[in-house]
Amino acid sequence: MLRVNDRILIPYTEFDFTFARSGGPGGQNVNKVNSKVTLRWSITRSSTLPSDVFARFRAKYHRRITKDGDLVMTSQRYRDQGRNVADCLEKLRGLLLEVAVAPRKRKPTRRTKGSVQRRLNDKKQQSVKKQNRRRPDSDD
Repeated sequence: MLRVNDRILIPYTEFDFTFARSGGPGGQNVNKVNSKVTLRWSITRSSTLPSDVFARFRAKYHRRITKDGDLVMTSQRYRDQGRNVADCLEKLRGLLLEVAVAPRKRKPTRRTKGSVQRRLNDKKQQSVKKQNRRRPDSDD
């Protein structure tokens, strides 16, 4: 069971793993061993994910989800299958942790009178500086 936090627990039976030959280092072994791991998780059919977390996940990672509602993730960082499976699960756990907690709503604030006055003074100084760069008017 993939434990994200106290609220989110996903059984491994919801994940489909496929294996392929991976590129990168490994020497002659790379041509013989299927160490690349592809994780496929049907996020739309998952009943273990709370609806609010699902909505935030879908909004943030919509590019990672296929039209069928599957999340596809790969790993070929390591030379052996087991470590790549663990890497995929850890990546998924990180994504879920990012959306597990709802973001705090922004509390609207007002500008202080002093900050407004400073901004207007700065604008006036900039205006005077640029006016001084102009050619003087020729009053004939």
